[in-house]
Amino acid sequence: MFSRIREAWDRSRAARRTEGKAGGVPRSHNLFEAAAAYVSACADDDQDRIDEASGWVSPEALSFGVNELACRAVVALARERDQWPRDVARALLGLPTT
Repeated sequence: MFSRIREAWDRSRAARRTEGKAGGVPRSHNLFEAAAAYVSACADDDQDRIDEASGWVSPEALSFGVNELACRAVVALARERDQWPRDVARALLGLPTT
């Protein structure tokens, strides 16, 4: 996953360099917007949206945001299912619960 983020970051840096020369002012996004857009684009297998979202913030910030989103999603599912977060996370990954 990190290699995809790094590749997308490199492409977006190159795109931003050309945008800056054209005089366009890019919109500022926060890391949670970027993480939500990135994860939803990955779920839809939409490479254009993945590239766009990964260019909004640094790769480190995107990684943090994706991690935070994953944690919140697992906690929400665990509460909904009345299960331990560990068991929900393992089930989502297809691993046996302990």
